[in-house]
Parts: sequence; structure tokens; C-alpha cells
Amino acid sequence: MMDGVLIVKKEKGFTSHDVVAKLRGILRMKKIGHTGTLDPEAEGVLPVVLGKATRLVDMLTEKEKTYEALLHLGIETDTQDMTGSVLRELPVTVTEEDVKKTVETFLGEQQQIPPMYSALKVDGKKLYELAREGKTVERKPRTVYFREIRILEMELPLVRISVTCSKGTYIRTLCHDIGQKLGCGGCMEELLRTKSGQFSLEDSLTLGQIQTLADQGEIEEHLIEIREILGEYPALSGKKMADRLLKNGNPVTEALVDGSYRDGWVRMHTSEGEFIGIYQWHPASEAYRPVKMFL
Repeated sequence: MMDGVLIVKKEKGFTSHDVVAKLRGILRMKKIGHTGTLDPEAEGVLPVVLGKATRLVDMLTEKEKTYEALLHLGIETDTQDMTGSVLRELPVTVTEEDVKKTVETFLGEQQQIPPMYSALKVDGKKLYELAREGKTVERKPRTVYFREIRILEMELPLVRISVTCSKGTYIRTLCHDIGQKLGCGGCMEELLRTKSGQFSLEDSLTLGQIQTLADQGEIEEHLIEIREILGEYPALSGKKMADRLLKNGNPVTEALVDGSYRDGWVRMHTSEGEFIGIYQWHPASEAYRPVKMFL
């Protein structure tokens, strides 16, 4: 079984679940997961975790994401993108300067109301299921963060933007909210995720390319190892006498470790360099304790 991360370029027409299902067939393995949902009509970077790397899902999902979106002003739909039914069309009389100034107001921390057409659950039922029944329910605003919103090109009523934001942010809702603030309405026409955490579009592979590489027996060359994914954390190694403790997932005192780091997570290895997992120093017990094991 392969362990690591494969960077998939999701194409239009596939759900993130579809990508995982197809990879299970291509790679002939069941233990596969993805690290951030993309709508069927969206494209771009979808990191997929294999084998032991499935334990990375929560860590990778938390990472910042970058998107390129096409905002279409003057149109509002029930899905906040062009796949939905048009609710109303309005004339676009705003200037390019109006658009620039309005976009800038969305930088930083914002309160965003999730769209009805989303997979979020209310009372055990997905919002999009309720929406398809013609129901609208109250959704609580969520705190999101926009680190950067750049206008790439503008030919009104179309505005192409690049957005770097926190996890759980709906870009189609951003497009809708920009349109609302401008007074002419708006929705998302296209969406491309160009970056997810440390993974970029340039490093991604389509399902077709992955199939070819798998047939040629070369897919493992494109797999990113777990220890490489976690490379931002300092590395420590246990001494010989700590190897059994580490392999059993036990805490180890500083005396049993070569080196020291007390300010966050560390990558812990045995005395022979075998990667064990993520550990963290606990002052109360004066020991490094396991956070997530990958042995």
C-alpha cells in the first residue's frame, strides 16, 4: 500500500468524492481521502491522501487556499453561481473604480453566511437537500478570513479575481456579496483552485495522467512522502534506549532525545531515523507526547 499525498487536478463534472472513487480503482487501494471539497463545476488543486497519510486530512484541510474566480455582475442565482436558476438580472452601472473599492472592503476577517446550496448540515440534513425541496432555513454566519483579493482583469460586467482565504470559505458567496454591496447583484461564473496549503496547480495531475503513470508503474515517483509534507516542523530523534517507547506511541523525556524543541510540534524519529509521528513537549509531564502517529 502506498503512503503519501497525490496532488490531483480536479476537472469539471467530478465531485471530490468521484475523484476518490476513481483513484481507488486506478490505484487498487481503499484507504484514500481528500483534503477539501470542490464543487462539481470547479476545477483545480485537490490534495488526495493515501494509506497512512489519511491521518493528515484534518491538518491539510485547515490550510489556506487560493482561488481564481470569474465574477459576473448583474445576475443573481439561487446557487450563487451560473449552474443555478436566475432569480433576477439588473443593469450594471457601476464603474471599475467602484468595483475596486468594494472588493477591498472584503479583506481581512469577515462574517459569511453559507449558501443554501451547500453540503453543510442543519438538523442532520444537508442544506442543498432542503434547497431542492424549495426550503430556506436560517444559517448562522461563519468567521472567514481573506488575506488577499486581487483583480486580475476587468471587462464589466465580468471581473476576474484571485482570492487567498481561510478554510471553509465559499467563493461563490463572496461573489454574491460583492454584487450585493455594489447594488447590482452578482454570481460566480468560473472557479479554479490554484493552491491548497503548500500544493500548487503546477504540481497537480489529472486523473488521466494518473492512470497512465499507474499503468507504467511510475505513480509512486509523484507521491509526496508524509515526512516531506510535515517538513515545516523541526526534526528530533530518540536515543537507542527510547526506540521501543517511541514505536509503542509512548511519551519520552528530554533525556531520551537528541536535541530539544519546546515551542510546538516536532517530527519524531527513532535512533535509526525511522519516522514515528508528530510529538509535542508537555511542560507538566516534562516529556514529549505523541500528537499523531504515522508508524
